[in-house]
Amino acid sequence: MTPLATGFDPGSSIEGARRALAARLRAAGIEDAGLDARLLVGAALELDLTAMVTQAARQLAPEEVARVDAYTQRRLAHEPVARILGVREFWGMPFRLSEATLVPRPDTETVVELALEIFREHTMSGRRPRIADIGTGSGAILLALLHEIPDAFGVGTDVSLTALETARDNAAALGLGDRAAFVACSYATALRGPFDLIVSNPPYIPSGEIPKLSIEVREHDPHLALDGGNDGYDAYRALIPQAAERLAPGGALIVEAGQGQAGDIETLMTAAALTVDRPPKVDLAGIPRAVSARKMPP
Repeated sequence: MTPLATGFDPGSSIEGARRALAARLRAAGIEDAGLDARLLVGAALELDLTAMVTQAARQLAPEEVARVDAYTQRRLAHEPVARILGVREFWGMPFRLSEATLVPRPDTETVVELALEIFREHTMSGRRPRIADIGTGSGAILLALLHEIPDAFGVGTDVSLTALETARDNAAALGLGDRAAFVACSYATALRGPFDLIVSNPPYIPSGEIPKLSIEVREHDPHLALDGGNDGYDAYRALIPQAAERLAPGGALIVEAGQGQAGDIETLMTAAALTVDRPPKVDLAGIPRAVSARKMPP
């Protein structure tokens, strides 16, 4: 029988299929080939890691081979694993994706970390904390914060109705639907303050740089969520003044920044009468990733 594109024959074991798939992905120059192979085989067989280990010697049925092969073809075409599976973990929680949402990335957890640090330093009393997430996408940042701040209420905005539906579904699935609302608007135009935290991962890639991005990003992430205009700062110029108007006294704005953008973003924050009172928080690669400023009390 002719082997399929995965590089193994029907009747191969689970472990054999995983190894063959990893080798096939590695030969195609795909990073993290071993992890991708484990995730794809596990998803195709509906097995978690423990089950894959305990059933490693079991032979695959023909229909299982077909599912693994279908996933393999998509990955070899550089479709991200998260897109193939339709879900990505962020802050330890699963988030469903849609064509209108970015794949949440570990770098963005830096925004959550900094927001929590600031919130815990300036604890409010006597009222329920309010959070806004501008350009919420899948809802990852907002829902991570609501998970960590149990008495808070949050609002996510997006121009995409599909993205808002995805975020609303994620909120319900994570048991946070009663503490989250989602609004269709450009940036924060439909919001009324005050908010204690405003967070955002806006589009910040300069338009001319998008064709240079990896296939996984430029062909599969929505351009609306990537394209930051000619210099990459269009979204910041719009959202920072809007956020400043809607922050409570003492409240903070925290945004994600691209490499080399932190200083210019701080300048925009200062121009909007916000106070930059701490350095940006760096991600695991040492890149200043989360930039913040506060609205000082009168």
